[in-house]
Amino acid sequence: MTLVSEFRGVTIVRDGNTIIDNMSLSIHDDQRWVIIGPNGAGKTTVLEMLAAHEHPTDGVVTVLGEELGHGDVFELRPRIGYASTAMARRIPANETVLNVVLTAAWAVTGRWTEEYDDIDVRRAQRVLREWKLDHLEARTFGTLSDGEQKRTMIARAIMTDPEILLLDEPAASLDLGAREELVDLLGEFASSPMAPVIVMVTHHVEEIPDGFTHALVLSNGRVHAAGPLADVLTSATLTSAFGVSLTVTRTDGRYTARGSR
Repeated sequence: MTLVSEFRGVTIVRDGNTIIDNMSLSIHDDQRWVIIGPNGAGKTTVLEMLAAHEHPTDGVVTVLGEELGHGDVFELRPRIGYASTAMARRIPANETVLNVVLTAAWAVTGRWTEEYDDIDVRRAQRVLREWKLDHLEARTFGTLSDGEQKRTMIARAIMTDPEILLLDEPAASLDLGAREELVDLLGEFASSPMAPVIVMVTHHVEEIPDGFTHALVLSNGRVHAAGPLADVLTSATLTSAFGVSLTVTRTDGRYTARGSR
């Protein structure tokens, strides 16, 4: 079991507001983490630090053996896959699906004058097949459904064979069918021993795929609970984190939560 990332006494302050407050956490290479918590709890900020896009105000964050603020983030970032709505907005609407994935090899968001080897093209096509997108490779990104765009962004994040895969609300805005298709694909991927460490932010326990192992619950910028899923995703823990009476159940590896009276 190898340490992949560590937060030690991490605090982030923006404009006088504490976004993350004295957070400590260790992530190892055999773990798949989900981050859950109320709006404004600091979930995406944690992903931004893991992606080496944000540094702590205080404390220490290490990612893949590099301490943030003491190394070259431009060498670190290519080792990290990151799929988010913010990244999707940067993709040209007229770019083909194949090129959206392929351009990850050069860390650019649109095809320009760069050249790609045949091995890059073959890898991109293989990843598209794995995420059931190969029939769309000639379609333009702007013509895709929300679910197809979400899967395309995940395929792009995986294209470079990252050591960490970060997913920011990958099932947000999807209809029931698209959500279940994506959750099933993520579950298959997460269950593979060849998959990288995965850290996913979600608002809903129903979106946690099978194969995920650990959960971090944030509330008001602080770690409310962290550890194995079964220990953390309990009715008592989520009730206290969200401030609403909740009943959490698990069936066939999937969680649900609903209000209780």
